[in-house]
Amino acid sequence: MRLQLRTRIRGVIVDLRGAYLRRVKGMHISKTARVSWRVYLDKAAPKGIFIDDESYLASGVTVLAHDFARLTGRLNTKIGKRCFIGVNAIIMPGVTIGDEVIVGAGAVVTKDVPSHCIVAGNPAKIIKTGIKTGRFGHLVKDDTQTNDN
Repeated sequence: MRLQLRTRIRGVIVDLRGAYLRRVKGMHISKTARVSWRVYLDKAAPKGIFIDDESYLASGVTVLAHDFARLTGRLNTKIGKRCFIGVNAIIMPGVTIGDEVIVGAGAVVTKDVPSHCIVAGNPAKIIKTGIKTGRFGHLVKDDTQTNDN
């Protein structure tokens, strides 16, 4: 009973935060996406952040949309549909992550990532292709998946 109440309260808080980020900050975050409470979304260029349907960003993720060092101003950083971004991953400014992508914990994504793959490392590299994900980037088992080591 107590766990169910905690889960419901957390869900309401996450939904309220998403509404705040969309309406007040101007971020383009789908209503079906979930952004964990401790995710850092670039406050200097909030309108450059795009998170599509049913994607999930875990605790500690950083999403940047500007590059002060190169004085580029706002760069659009996009995360596709049904992606999972692992704990403490960093998505650099101007990167586009395709649909159904899993980004490993602690990965630093510096370049665009094609759809249907898993990336990990620093800098992030493709470690598996041909994957399928479900809601919030949960990996769906499929016999046609391939390893790219």
